[in-house]
Amino acid sequence: MKYFFVSLFLMSQIASAKVVLIDPGHGGEESGAVGHLDARRTRKVFEKDLSLRLSKKIKEELSKSTTAYLTRSLDRAVSLQERADLADIVKADLFLSIHFNSSTNAKSHGFELYYLDNNSNVAANKVERSENLNLKGEELIVNQILVDLVVQQTVHHSKELARLVHERVRPVVKLNKIEDRGIKPGLFYVLALSKRPGLLVEVGFVSNPDELRKVNEEKFMNNMAKAIAAGVVSFINKQK
Repeated sequence: MKYFFVSLFLMSQIASAKVVLIDPGHGGEESGAVGHLDARRTRKVFEKDLSLRLSKKIKEELSKSTTAYLTRSLDRAVSLQERADLADIVKADLFLSIHFNSSTNAKSHGFELYYLDNNSNVAANKVERSENLNLKGEELIVNQILVDLVVQQTVHHSKELARLVHERVRPVVKLNKIEDRGIKPGLFYVLALSKRPGLLVEVGFVSNPDELRKVNEEKFMNNMAKAIAAGVVSFINKQK
């Protein structure tokens, strides 16, 4: 019976998208990926700070035409369950999780968009392991029936959201000579627990010094925020 009510909840959320919850990845003692802006590796940059900077800018852009919230506005730890609970509290219709990528290969680079779906993609599995790394206890035991239900109810809208955001982001990554790694499915628990159509964005690789310098620039952050927000607004307008 509880799955019936979850299904009704999901369908009601999809019906009219108005509220967007933006989730800056990591925070507090969970720094996420770490990069360096100089060859001597003295100027560290943390993923948690980049994701918060960009998320604030996306919120500012979205707030011009819709309602937007952040799961955190400060450098503090927020569990995956807390992020999902906040989606219920603010009655979010869409969920955006903002991240920056990392690799043991310093030459890895590129922008990626993920929507919630079961998959067998090796590259996606690597990112899943990275972003799901700090799950503990009950957070790790996500009921598979619920996950499947969330995928079933949200995948169509999430894919369309991804397409529209990607459409707006593509010129920004091209202008900055960042590889466009496209749209991919991924089983991310922060998206599953949120129970909403949503995306997980991997903006660029902080482990690549050249790419880190690009994504760390204020102009890039502003343009990326505008592009992501424009894609989200386009999706909202189509839903209306």
